[in-house]
Amino acid sequence: MSLQTYLELLQGAENRRQQEVTRAFLKDFGFRTLPITENIGHRAAVYIETYALSHGLLAGDALVAATAAECGLTLCTGNAKHFKNIPGVSLHVFAPLPV
Repeated sequence: MSLQTYLELLQGAENRRQQEVTRAFLKDFGFRTLPITENIGHRAAVYIETYALSHGLLAGDALVAATAAECGLTLCTGNAKHFKNIPGVSLHVFAPLPV
């Protein structure tokens, strides 16, 4: 998973306990946090230049998409809106469970 995804998961927690549960889940299932490399940063910048104005792509989403593309991974998301128009990004869209 991208570093940006990890940060967003922690940021989405409402308290320390939720952060701990998130970290434990990721550890238990063997998720690795991938660093933001120079190539990922460059690709994210190209995505912003190309899609920010036309599709509302934000920096965080650009980093997530660039990490997936650079590492040959499928991007799993419950919101494909910002990713669906980026060529070279393999998407798996799922329906999030209601809270």
